[in-house]
Amino acid sequence: MIKTDHLFDLTLQLGELVSVGAAPQGERRVAGIRGGTLTGALLNGDVVCGSDNQLLRHDGVLEIDATYVVRLTQGGQVRIVNQGYRYGPEEVLAQLARGDAVPADRYYFRSVLRFETGDPALEWLNKTIAVAQAERQGGNVVFRVFRLQ
Repeated sequence: MIKTDHLFDLTLQLGELVSVGAAPQGERRVAGIRGGTLTGALLNGDVVCGSDNQLLRHDGVLEIDATYVVRLTQGGQVRIVNQGYRYGPEEVLAQLARGDAVPADRYYFRSVLRFETGDPALEWLNKTIAVAQAERQGGNVVFRVFRLQ
């Protein structure tokens, strides 16, 4: 039986969304990460850089392939790889695109996170897989992240 425990909340401040244009699989887009925070019982820190590479597929699913670096307040840095899907009804996605507040239960936004660090005190992260439920909040995205046991 898979069990989870809350690992942290990650809030990202998105930069400008740049479209690369229509590709065979859909529209390729990239958004820079301007900053953010990571808060939890075991880990706290600030997002120092990152990018969110996206593919808006022809079926309306947005594929997320993002990488961030977080500088932890207790020392050390962690690279986070975050991959997932966001989709929902067209009217809800249009609201999100405008930056409107939309309750998270009106669309699907889930991801899988992996971690990489050279800090010996955080070595356990190198063997951790986490899942997240995300919510778009204007120019921010908030991930509620749970470690898989």
